[in-house]
Amino acid sequence: MGGGPKVPYPKHVWSPAGGWYSQPANWKMNTAIIGVGILGVTAMFFNLSAQRETRTKFPEEGRFYPSRYWSKQIIEHEKEKKAGSS
Repeated sequence: MGGGPKVPYPKHVWSPAGGWYSQPANWKMNTAIIGVGILGVTAMFFNLSAQRETRTKFPEEGRFYPSRYWSKQIIEHEKEKKAGSS
């Protein structure tokens, strides 16, 4: 069960992925750094997209629209609508 010992492999072969049986000592830290970097870039693009979002038609009352929570234009429209109706 398990296939036996590791197969002998040529030591002179280089691979950008690390070669056979590669498990660098700092793989967890490298993965965490890349994850934080991807999360940061995604957050920056999300923020940029939310700032530039414009609507010609606003969401109907009572319907679920996720951008209702971050779109400045929709938030201002709903405040005006709420102030006008009361």
